[in-house]
Amino acid sequence: MNQFGKNALGWAALVLGAILLFNMSQNGSMNKGTEVSYSEFLGLVESRSINSVEIQGDTLVGSSASGENVSTIAPRDPDLVKQLREKGINISVDNTANQPSILLSILINSIPIVVLIVFWIFIMKQMQGGGKAMSFGKSRATMMTPNDKRVTFDDVAGVDEAKQELSEVVDFLKDPTKYTKLGGKIPKGVLLVGPPGTGKTLLARSVAGEADVPFFTISGSDFVEMFVGVGAARVRDLFEQGKKNAPCIIFIDEIDAVGRHRGAGMGGGNDEREQTLNQMLVEMDGFSANEGVILIAATNRPDVLDPALLRPGRFDRQVTVPLPDIKGRTMILDVHMGKVPVSSDVDAEVIGRGTPGFSGADLANLVNEAALMAARRNKRLVDMDDFESAKDKVMMGPERRSAVLTKEQQKTTAYHEAGHAILGLYLEGPTDPLHKVTIIPRGRALGVTMSLPSEDKVTYDKVYLENQIAMLMGGRIAEDIILGQFTTGASNDIERATGLARKMVCSWGMSKLGPINYGENESDVFMGRDLGSRKNMSERMASEVDETIEKIIHEQYEIAEKLLKKHEKKLHDLADALLEFETLDGDQVKDLFAGKKIIAKKAPSTRKKKASEKAEVETDKKESVKKVAPKKSAAKKPAAKKKSEDK
Repeated sequence: MNQFGKNALGWAALVLGAILLFNMSQNGSMNKGTEVSYSEFLGLVESRSINSVEIQGDTLVGSSASGENVSTIAPRDPDLVKQLREKGINISVDNTANQPSILLSILINSIPIVVLIVFWIFIMKQMQGGGKAMSFGKSRATMMTPNDKRVTFDDVAGVDEAKQELSEVVDFLKDPTKYTKLGGKIPKGVLLVGPPGTGKTLLARSVAGEADVPFFTISGSDFVEMFVGVGAARVRDLFEQGKKNAPCIIFIDEIDAVGRHRGAGMGGGNDEREQTLNQMLVEMDGFSANEGVILIAATNRPDVLDPALLRPGRFDRQVTVPLPDIKGRTMILDVHMGKVPVSSDVDAEVIGRGTPGFSGADLANLVNEAALMAARRNKRLVDMDDFESAKDKVMMGPERRSAVLTKEQQKTTAYHEAGHAILGLYLEGPTDPLHKVTIIPRGRALGVTMSLPSEDKVTYDKVYLENQIAMLMGGRIAEDIILGQFTTGASNDIERATGLARKMVCSWGMSKLGPINYGENESDVFMGRDLGSRKNMSERMASEVDETIEKIIHEQYEIAEKLLKKHEKKLHDLADALLEFETLDGDQVKDLFAGKKIIAKKAPSTRKKKASEKAEVETDKKESVKKVAPKKSAAKKPAAKKKSEDK
């Protein structure tokens, strides 16, 4: 307990002691004599044993001729005074008997004032000592010192270009004279831009770890509160802390929460967020210099940031942190796989090739899901089969084997997915290779057909996009050709096909309307000027755009319909195989169309055939053998999967 707390307790004890003392003295000064009942007191009055009576509130004190006093508590009796007067007893009234003394009254009246003074002193102490009671204007940044757990560039993989850009910041913090002697100036601010999960925050932490300097981290949303002026005060306090610990790094995550374009207010009045942004602009590049303080910020919405924030002198450099390519994904997987016990058959390059579009966070989640699956199957090591199952779960959603489908629903789903798969195999022009097709409900879908690109795609040609539209229509067409019906299962396919066709016409110039952008502003309305923006095409042109979109979809619909009618037998064969095996990969579908017998895969191909067959026989005899089986049998799929494949 601090000194102020001890003093406050001392004053409170002193006040209570004084009140008790005066109450005791007041009670002792009132000599009421012997207490008797009211009936006995009236008897003494009748016998004239009492010469005088003093009324002290509700108490009657009688004095006898011998000088002895008796007292009693008198009820509200209106005839009492009359009775006393008839007996000739002298009556007196003491109005001050139940009133406190003057000193006690002063103490009682001064208690509220004393409480207010103590509370005021407490608030002042909190403000001076940085307490939480009045710390609205204090920055909520968390400071990480070099003694904390360090993150270095070795912990960051797949973003070599971004690390190279940030290495100059590290060199400046380690040896500033290397740049200043040539007249160069290190960037005051670095903005990390990229999709979510690409490692922007990890990169900022690695810069602090490499430079071995204090690192302040705060979120953009921590600046703004309901109180006016709090955000600007926190910005000032943050940079003051940075100057005291210079050289240091200040990292603001999700800076778009406070750095959005000014003028975004929809109504009048003062905008607290704009005040915070203005203060940040001044602190970053104003009259006062921030030597040795480097600001690093991260966002995935650079388009909404204020231009004054992005100009040279504030955020001098923008570092793009993109989604990793095949090489980057392999390196990221190696980093995360080093934290779990993996089997010798696990190949990070194969997994990286089969996960296009995955961010670093997605890959970390993939490794974690594989480890959880291996633990669920009572394995000691995480093998390739676990990674494949985890990849299917992440990409297609978790299996919902508890979902009960009727035979008719299963048949409809089988033909629907078969239509997608056949078009992916037989359409002319570029398409993504078929990865897996299943009629097991996954996520919100009753079935999934997954195609994976063989390489990372950065651009898409017109034929590829048209084939994508045709593939999306394949499920609906197959239901129409074979079952003569349309179901709601094609709703998402229609939505995606329409979206592709609209972008081909309005954004990518892949139609007869030419290379003109007919699209409206599709970004979120966050600025007042967006509400007053006009459409950038007339009603006549809007009608032409709709007709062109309709023409593209109908053309691809006809192409897909002709192709499925041509391969109707294969459509029946694939649907029957799906009803039997439930899940087929791309190689099994090709074997089916080549007339080969489909063999359900029960163990990874990297295992020795003899050991795999032995493990399968032992599992059929007793499922619990899997818990004590040798290491070679640990890669077997769970019993639920085996049953679906043997069905």
